[in-house]
Amino acid sequence: MPRVAVVVLGCVPGVVAATVLALFAVGVERDGGGQAVREVAARPAARIAPRPDILPRSAWLGPGAVPARAAPRYDDKVVAVFVHHTDSPNGYDCADSPRIIRSLSAGQTGGRDWDDIGYNFLVDRCGTIYEGRAGGVDRPVTGAHTQGFNHRTAGIAAIGTFTAGAEVPRAMTDAIAAVAAWKLSLGNTDPRTHVRLVSSNSRSRYTAGTPVLLPALAGHNDGYMTTCPGAALTAHLPQIRQTAARLQGRATP
Repeated sequence: MPRVAVVVLGCVPGVVAATVLALFAVGVERDGGGQAVREVAARPAARIAPRPDILPRSAWLGPGAVPARAAPRYDDKVVAVFVHHTDSPNGYDCADSPRIIRSLSAGQTGGRDWDDIGYNFLVDRCGTIYEGRAGGVDRPVTGAHTQGFNHRTAGIAAIGTFTAGAEVPRAMTDAIAAVAAWKLSLGNTDPRTHVRLVSSNSRSRYTAGTPVLLPALAGHNDGYMTTCPGAALTAHLPQIRQTAARLQGRATP
């Protein structure tokens, strides 16, 4: 558990007391072996980032599309996001993104027999953000994107393949940062920190029941044995975290 400095505030004026709390409420996260991982400041107040434009499911659901086959499930909040790539061609016209998402959905609901598309959000090369899994973009919908770590997280998929050497459009990384900043801000999570998650499936990188510290804005491969989201997109994650933090109004460390 984080260690918290205790101060006596009974005689401190309200504004000063708030400042003291912000300065002194500091904890140290530790890994499973008790080793200090990083210092994490207490979060005194939520920093709600602007909600970006998100096209609803109706923008890609069309003739032949498979609707959600079960009621959505929810967690209490979202404390982390996982970034993916869809492992599909890159040279598409953005006007064709709805058809691509329908195809991805059909592969997951048909070929894998899932209840719905697994990703909570999808972003195309032009920076357009689409609602993926049903249940409401502003709610903590349980996705099916990162085996072992679908609870209290959201999945953001970049449409395309971003292995080593691939170009990652700036519009795409900006959109990923925008939706991650907004979604994480609803749970008052700084995208530059680490958060404690518990694996629910031993097929992940960690045995079921194992608590682990993972980046609040993580790549798929942080939680699962995969090369997703690809080396090229993974290289952009540090800057995406910084952009997301700026959108939340957080100072650069």
